[in-house]
Amino acid sequence: MKPTGAARIAGVVGDPIAHSLSPSLMSAWIEAAGINAVYTPYRVESEQAEAFFRVLARTNCAGLNVTLPHKQTALAACDDASKAARAIGAANLLTFRDGRIHADNTDAAGFLNALRAGGVDPSRGPALILGAGGAARAILYALVEAGAPEIRLSNRSRANATAMAADLAPGARIHDWERRDEALAGAALIVNATSLGLSGSGDLVFDWSRAPADAVVADSVYKPLETGFLRDAAARGLKTIHGLGMLIGQARPSFKAFYGVSPPESVAAEDYLVSLLEASR
Repeated sequence: MKPTGAARIAGVVGDPIAHSLSPSLMSAWIEAAGINAVYTPYRVESEQAEAFFRVLARTNCAGLNVTLPHKQTALAACDDASKAARAIGAANLLTFRDGRIHADNTDAAGFLNALRAGGVDPSRGPALILGAGGAARAILYALVEAGAPEIRLSNRSRANATAMAADLAPGARIHDWERRDEALAGAALIVNATSLGLSGSGDLVFDWSRAPADAVVADSVYKPLETGFLRDAAARGLKTIHGLGMLIGQARPSFKAFYGVSPPESVAAEDYLVSLLEASR
């Protein structure tokens, strides 16, 4: 169905945004569902983000997905928020109604869905999270809720990691970024929640010989699908999980929030996105 003036409008906002696969995925779901709707990417600088949210809330836009670096600003701009968004301190989903902004966070559930789809029990052992931004906060929240027995955190700013732990996991162990290899010992799950590796922005390097042979390594980055972080871990024989699972997991409830219907099962979301990534190489 071609969109008309009555189309239901939503989108995704970030900076950068050209790498995002969300418009392609959402558009594929819209086409398969046969609904009158559009989904648009918006690149907005940090200084303008809050004003952008408030202006768009007064238009016919149904809402926005929010990606780096605006997730904490999105929460600050809201009129009300879900329990998850408040606890995490960041929002990746904004819905608009009568000029008001409601914030939610579907990243946490999306991450857990990705782990479980990969046959990984998030409660089976110590987890190391790298980063302290919006994605890291969602992943930390998810692992605490899932019962991870030990949490380790490492971030370039130790102060930010300490603050995140105080909010969500007071018992977490903080490891200096320069000595992050030491946190691999005994870890069952290692997660990159930084933007390192995104579209060739620089790889996250580890001495994987320090990780247990049965450790699982996950990345929140999905472009490229195999980051240097995952490639090096796989070369060591470790199981890896790319970022598409988290992307798809958080996108499903967003689609329903925007358009009032669930994404059609006729779209094989991961296969579709993998094909797009391969075609763009």
